[in-house]
Amino acid sequence: MLTLPVRQLGESERRAVERLLDLDPYAGAQVAERVAARGLAWWRAEARILGYGSRRHLESICWLGGNLTPVLASESAVTAFADQLSAEDRLCSSIVGRADAVLGLWDRLSAHWGPARDVRPNQPLLATDALPAVAPDPHVRRVRANEVDRLFPAAVAMYTEEVGVSPLAEDAGRGYRRRVTELVRAGRAYARFVDGRVVFKAELAVVTRRTAQVQGVWVAPEWRGRGIATAAMAAVVRDALERVAPTVSLYVNDFNLPARRVYERCGFRPVGTLATVLF
Repeated sequence: MLTLPVRQLGESERRAVERLLDLDPYAGAQVAERVAARGLAWWRAEARILGYGSRRHLESICWLGGNLTPVLASESAVTAFADQLSAEDRLCSSIVGRADAVLGLWDRLSAHWGPARDVRPNQPLLATDALPAVAPDPHVRRVRANEVDRLFPAAVAMYTEEVGVSPLAEDAGRGYRRRVTELVRAGRAYARFVDGRVVFKAELAVVTRRTAQVQGVWVAPEWRGRGIATAAMAAVVRDALERVAPTVSLYVNDFNLPARRVYERCGFRPVGTLATVLF
């Protein structure tokens, strides 16, 4: 197996990176959004993009910022990226991407970066380009700028439940609140309010020209089991397809069977498998 050297990519190779990201529009969506917004210069992107392949033929990339995300990483690319990264201290809070690449990286990096707080090896990646057959919940709407204070406690509850740590633990949650506020201002946060409280929420956390990726889906505990999630998600998907992007995508933990049933009813189909390593 031929292993080529890994190199840090710069703005001059942006077109090659964008072409590669177009080949994996769902698993590489977060990287594609960052590249579109900030380019490849590390000081502007607040991350590095490592490349594998010859200068004439870029084969794989690896985004190294708050997250570590391999894109279209072959076995030889995974080996090369791991060799490079094993000599560095871990700065990322997670590794996320196509399952084969993520688990391959972690197998080679765990001795240097371990232990992980959690490894989620099987997260179905789903997408749809069709309006849901389910009638949308008319009470689900975009969150208004003056409603951030109402949305934020629900966002904190969702994050803590999903990730296993509170976003308030780091910088008292100021960075997380900024992120929630940005999504609201961009028209990418949705909620259903009952008596001023959020009972359902979701965000278009990543938006590219190819897809809008839904994250942060949450139903208030006292509202679970009442069947509100399917119609609520249908409202989100419909608005995203009509207003934002030609497809909607998301990924879900394999063990979350209620959520997977909701997404199936809303027309999502499997397009791959992701994995996440959390630190």
